[in-house]
Amino acid sequence: MKTKTVKIALEGYGSYLGMEKGSFIIKNRDGEVKRYPLFENQIAEIQIKSGNLVSSGALACCGFWGIDFVILTQKGNPVAVLRSLEDDSHVKTRICQYEALNNSKGLEIAKQIVLAKLEGQNSYYTSTV
Repeated sequence: MKTKTVKIALEGYGSYLGMEKGSFIIKNRDGEVKRYPLFENQIAEIQIKSGNLVSSGALACCGFWGIDFVILTQKGNPVAVLRSLEDDSHVKTRICQYEALNNSKGLEIAKQIVLAKLEGQNSYYTSTV
C-alpha cells in the first residue's frame, strides 16, 4: 500500500472543494479546476481556510477514505479537525496514557528518560573536559 503523501490546501478565498466522478475537484474563483483522484489513495489531509466552500459529499468522502479534514481561520489557526469514525488511534493513545498513570508505569518511564538524559549529559561533559 502506498503512503499517503498529498496534502490539499484551499487558501485565500473563493475556492470550492467538491466531488466529481470519483475525484476531489477544486475550483478557484478564476474557474480553474484541479482534480485529485480518490482511487490513488494518496491524500493524507485537506486543509480549508475560512472564506472557501466545501460540499457535504466531499466531507463524507474524507470520512470514508480516512482523510483528515482541517478547518482553519483566515490567519491559518486551526479551528476544527474532522476525522473518520473509524479513526480511534487518538482514543487508544489516551487510554494507554491514563492506564500508565494509574499503574505507576508512566512514572517509571519518566524516571528512566530523565536518568538517561542526565547520564548522557554527564558523559558528554566529562569527555569534553
